[in-house]
Amino acid sequence: MEKYQQVHHEFEPVFDKKSKILILGSFPSVKSREQHFYYGHPQNRFWKVIAALTGAQLPQTVEEKKKMLLDHGIAVWDVIASCEIIGSSDSSIRNVVPTDLQLILEEAQIRRIYANGNTAKKLFERFQKKSCGREVAGLPSTSPANAAFSLERLIECWSCILEDLKEYD
Repeated sequence: MEKYQQVHHEFEPVFDKKSKILILGSFPSVKSREQHFYYGHPQNRFWKVIAALTGAQLPQTVEEKKKMLLDHGIAVWDVIASCEIIGSSDSSIRNVVPTDLQLILEEAQIRRIYANGNTAKKLFERFQKKSCGREVAGLPSTSPANAAFSLERLIECWSCILEDLKEYD
């Protein structure tokens, strides 16, 4: 049986001053923590969804992933700075220390905040909504654990982000 581990988020958010939307995950998976970058599990569909929506080629390297996000006005970070967790299980998360979203909200032109999955949405509402005075829109998780959603259905649901990116320079 796996045990709880106290884990700290060890990589920076991806954003620049032109970022228009912020997509928040809950906390990096074991695979993401090993790669020191977001959505590192090979079965996570995040990169496929974003590439499909933006018309970009599917990025392979961390640098290509960062470039795709920044080229399209997308910022990415997680709700949790540290927590106790068993493996990659969002349902096991406890003793949360939230990230400080003010860093991004003060430096970027964020129009809307989106949560990648229910856990990220609930954690944002619990820990950050009041302090940053912003709402969050929930999107279905791109995690392989969300088997109820096909890639096509995820792309359809996530297409709402395009409205917020339309006026991106």
